[in-house]
Amino acid sequence: MYISCASHPFRATNSSYRAQTKTLAATVRSQPAADSVQPPAYWVGTTNFNLRKPNFVIIHHTAQQSCEQTLKTFTLERTQVSAHYVICKDGTVHHMLNDYLRAWHAGAARWGNTTDINSSSIGIEIDNNGTEAFTEAQITSLLRLLGRLKRDYAIPAANFIGHSDIAPGRKVDPSAFFPWQQLAQNGYGLWYDTTGVQVPADFNTMQALRIIGYQVKDSAAAIHAFKLHFMPSDTTASLTDDNRRVLFDLARKYE
Repeated sequence: MYISCASHPFRATNSSYRAQTKTLAATVRSQPAADSVQPPAYWVGTTNFNLRKPNFVIIHHTAQQSCEQTLKTFTLERTQVSAHYVICKDGTVHHMLNDYLRAWHAGAARWGNTTDINSSSIGIEIDNNGTEAFTEAQITSLLRLLGRLKRDYAIPAANFIGHSDIAPGRKVDPSAFFPWQQLAQNGYGLWYDTTGVQVPADFNTMQALRIIGYQVKDSAAAIHAFKLHFMPSDTTASLTDDNRRVLFDLARKYE
């Protein structure tokens, strides 16, 4: 049951949300300007269009101490950060921004050739300080949410990734406690199977990381981000033979 407007702690920021979306709607409805040496005699609007759709889902942990703290952070203009969804420890999902609008959750990031992650992704923040396990209720709600997003926007399985994947060396969320394998088993993200895998002698590990999507300008940061996602218990800085088998198998899946 919703609480009354009089006691709603986010009444003012919700009003700001509605005002901003109204302004954006007016922008979309406006007639496009003609950039032409010879101005056309009349404007012709196409009848074939729809809304842009997200193609990635980026998963974060909040690195804060409560869901309420995160909700406040995302409603203060000075923070300049936001996400489409926040998932609380009890499994409550706050849908803070329409999926078709651009949230500010990825920052300076890149995945493969995609350099403006915010413009092509949905950001999901999970209430977690980074040093604790995620709750069963959170993961249950997350899987339910991911299922709808995948269906609604036809997001490829490989495009469910973490903040640490798109910003190696800068971000480490979601943490080593995040169950990426469980997500992959449900169709959200890819996983590896090294059974019978033989790695060629000329296998290029940096090229393989690039194929998956990682930026390898800082090779150590790329390796760390790769391990955080696929083998979080391994905190070493180099790639072992087992790591190389995992990397080789994943690169084949991402090609």
